[in-house]
Amino acid sequence: MTDFKVNPDLLCIIPPEKHSVPDITAILEAHPEIKFVSLVAVDLAGNDTDEKIPIADFHDHLQNYLNGQAVQTDGSSVVLPGIATLNDGKVDLVPDPQVVWYIDYNYEHTDMKTGLPVGTLRIPSFLYHNGEAVCSRSVLKRSAGYFEDRLKEYFERDRLLCEEYGFEPEDLEKITLIMATELEFWVNSPDEKISTEQLSISQVLKESYWKRTKGVVRTALEQVILILDMYGFNPEMGHKEVGGVKAAVTSTGDFHSIMEQLEVDWRYSDALQGADYELTARILIKEIFRMHGLSVRFDAKPIPGVAGSGEHTHVNAVAFLKDGRKVNLFAPAKLDKDYLSRIGWGSLMGIMKHYDLINPFVSATTDAFMRLQPGFEAPTHAVASLGADVHTPSRNRSVLLGLVRSMESPKATRFELRSPNPHTNTYLCLSAIYQCMLDGIDYVLKNNKSAQVLEHEFCKPYGATSDYLETDRLYRCEVDIFEDMDEDERDRLFGTPPATVYDSLKNFLEAPDTTDILCAGGVFNDKILTSYSHAMLDRWQYELSDRIIPGNLTTLRGITKKHTDPNPVDDELWADIETIKLNLAKDSTEKTSVFSCIRNCLESSDLKNLSKLQIRMNRDMAEINDLYKRYTDNQL
Repeated sequence: MTDFKVNPDLLCIIPPEKHSVPDITAILEAHPEIKFVSLVAVDLAGNDTDEKIPIADFHDHLQNYLNGQAVQTDGSSVVLPGIATLNDGKVDLVPDPQVVWYIDYNYEHTDMKTGLPVGTLRIPSFLYHNGEAVCSRSVLKRSAGYFEDRLKEYFERDRLLCEEYGFEPEDLEKITLIMATELEFWVNSPDEKISTEQLSISQVLKESYWKRTKGVVRTALEQVILILDMYGFNPEMGHKEVGGVKAAVTSTGDFHSIMEQLEVDWRYSDALQGADYELTARILIKEIFRMHGLSVRFDAKPIPGVAGSGEHTHVNAVAFLKDGRKVNLFAPAKLDKDYLSRIGWGSLMGIMKHYDLINPFVSATTDAFMRLQPGFEAPTHAVASLGADVHTPSRNRSVLLGLVRSMESPKATRFELRSPNPHTNTYLCLSAIYQCMLDGIDYVLKNNKSAQVLEHEFCKPYGATSDYLETDRLYRCEVDIFEDMDEDERDRLFGTPPATVYDSLKNFLEAPDTTDILCAGGVFNDKILTSYSHAMLDRWQYELSDRIIPGNLTTLRGITKKHTDPNPVDDELWADIETIKLNLAKDSTEKTSVFSCIRNCLESSDLKNLSKLQIRMNRDMAEINDLYKRYTDNQL
């Protein structure tokens, strides 16, 4: 365990305005502790590249780096299936000079001359294959640029649209997409085990949520906030989330049996920079807690039966005027009259109508789908909340998307998408959101619909027709959809959500014509969508084969008979348990077990039936765990 302390004198970032040969040369010469450079690209699975280029080599070729000269690498090291192939695997790393570059310090490696930790200058970059940008960062750059250019065109040719926001076409400088995320994660002392039952009880009793942090967790969290500030994040807060248990105190006053869920938030920024910040934040958080002997997990559902970790994603769009003013394009002219502006309504309608195009980038792992279950304040169905009325902000935590607004501050108006998790590929998720928002805006502006008409259309009852939205769908709900509705009613009103990775991705492979909205403006294309789909489906199958089934098998082997004396209750419970256990894992001459059927589907690439079998397996595992708890609770 490292005796880590925050050093306020360390250089943490090189901002875009300093990305010139003289500035960078002077900065690096003044900081000889920076020994390496790493070009950081993000593949389609959300993995970031990292390499160690000696700083002397970087100095020798600095002008070339700034001019976009590529560094070649092997495509087998990144996830680009069908693009970087064995016979055409070379990919190029191209630095991005328009975003913040930051320094990643190795606090366990001290520079002998300066006494400071050795640093690596990490430069966000793009991945090119045969001259075409094919990485997650490049998709988001194209999406944000396409959205911003299209909206600027609307404003430049529509004086009445400008008047709605109180400026003239010639006043407009640029349109910028704004985003921020709320990053949740679990921390624990690696060698200690805490039961799900303990965690569940603590969660129900709300023993952790927004409570005071203590000991090493407090120290690490405070250091995270201080360091994020040094890196220019402008952190807003860190706090305990709903999950976790109270840590025990040893005779020396130290805490052990640590397992807590935390959240860290920082201020908004433009789309590409915001996604880069999130990637950086995860690295800093893991390293700081690790140096205090704590493990950090960004899994969506690290512990079954306990609250998972979300990453609520906030989006809006802002017009920057030449006189320095900023105008939130989602906010209506009169906050006490309308929920949203026309552009806001179009954006909301586009997201909700086409969420099936966004979800594949939000939930692309079994872990993500395990989080999206009733009972844990995680959204399951595509429905939005606006608030009971224009004077009452939305507080509905059971919906997919909430409208965030404040009567005192038009700038606060934004959407909060509650479905993403810490492993969501934010670059691709945002790209899909923006493409769908733009489709809704096109509908609104081309048909010249007023905010009042759009509110009526979005808030239509189930079964009412609409020029844009589906007839047999309800898009707005202000009640708790878990308490006030059963599963059948939720599915009928809001649509049946996908339950597996295959369910979510199948349209990309089986109905490519549905992806036209994503491909508009050249943002996505068939090659990238197919590559992404295969990458996620391959990972899904590998996890089923090598992690999920072996893990479930271990669980079943731990389910053993406890009672010896005859007891009707125990006998009946154990009979039910054994039936499920055998159905799941034991082959016989009469039948094939669920696990074996899954393995057969994996071997034959029968993904449709594989998806159905996974749903059955998940249901049976949940039932047997519940039965076994009841059974063991009845033992003395």
